[in-house]
Amino acid sequence: MTNPLLAGWTGPFELPPFAEIRDEDFAPAFEAALTEARANIATIAENPEAPSFANTIEAMELAEGLLDRVAGVFYNLAGADSTPAREALMRDLAPKMAGFASEVTMNRPLFARVAALWEGREGLALTAEQARVLELYYKMFIRSGAALEGEAAARMSAVKERLAVLSTAFSQNLLADERDWFRPLAEEDLEGLPEFVVEAAREAGRERGAEGPVLTLNRSLIVPFLQFSPRRELREIAYEAWTARGANGGPTDNRANAAEILALREERARLLGYPSFAAYKLEPEMAKTPEHVRDLLMRVWAPAKARAEADGEILARMMHADGLNGALEPWDWRYYSEKRRVAEHDFDEAALKPYLSLEAMIGAVFDCAHRLFGLEFRELDGPFYHPDVRGWEVTRNGHHVAVFLGDYFARGSKRSGAWCSALRSQKKLGGETHPIVVNVCNFTKGSPALLSHDDARTLFHEFGHALHQMLSDVTYQFVSGTSVARDFVELPSQLNEHWLDVPEVLEKHARHWQTGEPMPKALRDKLLAAGTYDQGFSTVEYIASALVDLEFHDGAAPADPMAKQAEVLAAIGLPHAIRMRHATPHFSHVFSGDGYSSGYYSYMWSEVMDADAFAAFEETGNPFDPATAKRLEACILSKGGSRPADEEWLDFRGKMPGVEALLKGRGLLDAA
Repeated sequence: MTNPLLAGWTGPFELPPFAEIRDEDFAPAFEAALTEARANIATIAENPEAPSFANTIEAMELAEGLLDRVAGVFYNLAGADSTPAREALMRDLAPKMAGFASEVTMNRPLFARVAALWEGREGLALTAEQARVLELYYKMFIRSGAALEGEAAARMSAVKERLAVLSTAFSQNLLADERDWFRPLAEEDLEGLPEFVVEAAREAGRERGAEGPVLTLNRSLIVPFLQFSPRRELREIAYEAWTARGANGGPTDNRANAAEILALREERARLLGYPSFAAYKLEPEMAKTPEHVRDLLMRVWAPAKARAEADGEILARMMHADGLNGALEPWDWRYYSEKRRVAEHDFDEAALKPYLSLEAMIGAVFDCAHRLFGLEFRELDGPFYHPDVRGWEVTRNGHHVAVFLGDYFARGSKRSGAWCSALRSQKKLGGETHPIVVNVCNFTKGSPALLSHDDARTLFHEFGHALHQMLSDVTYQFVSGTSVARDFVELPSQLNEHWLDVPEVLEKHARHWQTGEPMPKALRDKLLAAGTYDQGFSTVEYIASALVDLEFHDGAAPADPMAKQAEVLAAIGLPHAIRMRHATPHFSHVFSGDGYSSGYYSYMWSEVMDADAFAAFEETGNPFDPATAKRLEACILSKGGSRPADEEWLDFRGKMPGVEALLKGRGLLDAA
């Protein structure tokens, strides 16, 4: 029987034949794809002809096509719809894939060809994109250890393989803790909860095969439970379970993994001659140095902490008025903050949700993409990789642009959070290749699914990443879509969030799921007026995590990360009732791979730019100004990583932004 992962995909838009793929197909497909890729790389490295851009760089761009295809399917499924077989294969693949990557980047004859091209680049008559691709390949080889020799080279390979194993274990431990914990709720435990939370708990119970409602660690369920439940003892149990993920002892405890990851990252950086992993990691980013990151974070920390402390005093007085003595605790903040929001803004999250159905918000995000970039969306029939997944063909002026898949609902087989990935990236080399882009979220399923404002913002955020992928217009996959500096990659996603709160978007799309009536203007005004509500809290919990991440990597790796975490939080004076957004044992951004290690600050770095980028539209008086949208696509969204991030930004905006726009957007300017 032919392995469907290795056969040509002849279905509509060359989508993977999901219905034909079985778990047992993946291992032999990876083996075949790795064998083919190794042979292709050997052919390039051993080519007797003098190195040229075509026979070296372009050849490498095409060398791993089959491996990219197989891996694109597998890793999307492993994150969004895990099975025991997929988890086992991930553990097996981690050192193999890391080992193959090391074989390529530490292949000395191959590196010699790349280095020769780099040294002679002035005489190659390269296009601007080709010059950028060559630069990035050369730096990738250098930063991967291609110039190392002997024991140092062997140790670098071993370090990277071990890091891949540990990162995979970290992710799977976290998924296991999130999947395995749930608490049955008696009817009296539902007291005071809005109907949408009750229904979410009942749906979670059905999904878990329980006899009644349950509380899980899915953010879309546990956060509203913490907001609305008057049962303080249950809030404490839920909050402590949520924040203890990865730190429960036993085989899923991530603390030892984190310590070893940090030690190996430091060793990796020092093998390459860097004083710390942060110095190594930040060198190619916009921030460049740990000092620049720390400066940004601390400039925002002071006003955010001042606002949070003032808010905390108000919430504590509210709690004391309820007859509860003692300090405001972390499991109290969201509950009393919600009560305060209702009192001060006459704004109730429960009243908002009927106007923010998932279907309406999908319509809103598609409509914004059409008005800004002329994109149109036609829903496709599956099957896709899970019955919950929906798909759309994306076109512009009648021409195919991409396929977009939306996987929106929480389930036990899906890791937490939300993300954007690609089953296939856009490129032109070797033939025009249109992307297949996936947005994954963890919303609570319902009939219909009703979103919180935060959920709707997440939907817009992830679709901003999708736009970066879909509107990519480059020749080389190496610089396609979101293949940009880590502290630039969040700009399109965070910028796209702004359109959710444009009044005309809410007026058109925020309609009651039963009556079809638009959100009342009074409610819409309250929503927008409360837009910066509790930003002291959210900014403090975020910056605390970003600073811990930075300090973990800027200097010697801590032997005890939990002690180092406590030290950093004590030094900055984290308020008692607020904890860091992601404690070390479940800080998947940082430990489930290198992506955001030393880089969690990226969201704030990009926010400085996204506030200024949306101001470019506001300055025209039209949030859908065609000329500004065209410039955004031409300068940033279509370019991927084909130019340095700061050049793309300056082309679009003309000047670098200051932190003031961020402080204003978060309502912290008067506290600065």
